[in-house]
Amino acid sequence: MAEITEAHRLSLPGPDNIMRTELSNGIVLYVRSNFHTQSVVVTGYLMAGGLFDEDEKLGLADFTAGALMRGTNKYSFHEIYDALESAGANLYINGGTHTTGFGSKALAEDLDLVLDLLAESLRHPVFPAEQVELLRAQILTSLAIRAQDTREMANRTFDQIIYNGHPYARPEDGYPETIQAITRDDLVDFQRKFYGPRGMVIAVVGAVEPEQVTEKMEHRLGTWENSDQPAPFELPLIPEPAEPLTRKYDIPGKFQSDLVLGAVGPERRSPEFLAAALGNNILGVFGMMGRIGEVVREKAGLAYYAYSSLSGGMGPGPWYVSAGVDPQNVEKTLEFINTEVERFTSELISADELADSQSNFIGRLPLSLESNAGMASAILNLERYELGLDYYRRYPDLVRAVSRDDILETARKYLSSDRLGAGIAGP
Repeated sequence: MAEITEAHRLSLPGPDNIMRTELSNGIVLYVRSNFHTQSVVVTGYLMAGGLFDEDEKLGLADFTAGALMRGTNKYSFHEIYDALESAGANLYINGGTHTTGFGSKALAEDLDLVLDLLAESLRHPVFPAEQVELLRAQILTSLAIRAQDTREMANRTFDQIIYNGHPYARPEDGYPETIQAITRDDLVDFQRKFYGPRGMVIAVVGAVEPEQVTEKMEHRLGTWENSDQPAPFELPLIPEPAEPLTRKYDIPGKFQSDLVLGAVGPERRSPEFLAAALGNNILGVFGMMGRIGEVVREKAGLAYYAYSSLSGGMGPGPWYVSAGVDPQNVEKTLEFINTEVERFTSELISADELADSQSNFIGRLPLSLESNAGMASAILNLERYELGLDYYRRYPDLVRAVSRDDILETARKYLSSDRLGAGIAGP
């Protein structure tokens, strides 16, 4: 099994090489210095996601996030992007289900510029009417493309089945009619109400000194207050499925069908998540897409692609198998997948499968942390999922502690046949 040496273990992020502070308004800031490069990465999120959208204006949070950099009190749309281009830097703000995320990569000498533009965009957007309409047109075009994408619509249909009656069943980017219903005033109101320091987390990694970063952040974001900002959205329980359900979304004229079969999995903070992740690696990820890839694609030759995925996050994400097939092979492919999932939930995996998967998880951890962006994302997850500052130091032992029985028990709990749903999209 892959091992991490003591030197490598100490190089992983931990309490001795990450500085965690809170700004005067409660924003949580993580900083890790890395002077092996001259770049810096800033990434973070605030609690203003699509869960707060009303049904009739679904997509508002995503629309708002996309409009923030279209102009602010100090900078026009063109001034923002000209400044970034001149510095060779990037900056983005994206909407999500639970949160609005943001990030940037730049030379360390341009950190002030990036933080100025980020703070301005988050705190003082002006939503120019012309830019709002240009963005609306782009969103509507994206939705039109989505409606013709068999892979996207299979996933959408699957979400509607397994999260029936739950906010997760809704697409965070909305529908054409809900995007058309959103006004500029809606964008203004959403930013004023939901954007603020409560629940905001930022990670900075690169050629920077932690104390200097803290001063810069305090200056730009530490004075930000919003007494109207609500508490984080309380996610309702997901209803138990009444029965296994398969639903088809017809898209005429397509030459491929895509299918998604699975169920609701554990959230990232669940003690069962690591067993589920290791099991999923065996089911349809490791090597040539695991058991699913071997049986459905390599041996049966039924699929253009076939793999499994586990998407645990702040809430219980889906655990599913996905495949792209000839429309004539949909039923046969579903039979093969169901058979493989049934085997996965009824028999212990082999000792070799577990050892290979554990080695894969342990061995790829240092690789995922080699870049500033990978390190910043990993550090951000420590706060997002309440993992603890020493999580990556403990990670190899946590992986090794997962047993074959743990994986089987977790698979039975989440992927039992009475919980499975299938979404299909194609001609």
